[in-house]
Amino acid sequence: MKISTKGRYALRMLVELARHQENGYMSLKEISERQNISKKYLEQIVPMLNKSGILRTNRGNKGGYMLAKPASECTVGDVLRATEGSLAPVSCLDQEYNDCPRAGFCVTLYIWEGLNKAVADYLNSITIQDILDRSSDAGDQYCI
Repeated sequence: MKISTKGRYALRMLVELARHQENGYMSLKEISERQNISKKYLEQIVPMLNKSGILRTNRGNKGGYMLAKPASECTVGDVLRATEGSLAPVSCLDQEYNDCPRAGFCVTLYIWEGLNKAVADYLNSITIQDILDRSSDAGDQYCI
């Protein structure tokens, strides 16, 4: 599994929003400049985060973007599933129900199920707030 720039940039965007949450909505231009990410690329990421309920949008003069819920309730797993789709290591685990005709006798299925669970548990255990807290400890220098 390899996380694309879409997933990494979405995390950077959300960390930036969380860092400035008390200032209200933030423009894509501002996020783009602060994170050195193309505004056009961020425009492709926003609909995914919006659809998944991670991002709140406000149009108009004081419009922009902000987290739809507290940073402590938004996990890395949520963000990556919104931007990357399934994080399953094999296609038969993409759905909740494994309808693979070999599932009943697949001798390697337990390996992929274990890996899937380990990845999901790990990514679901880290929140945007955790990233913020850790970046504060590192003097605000972070790389995602």
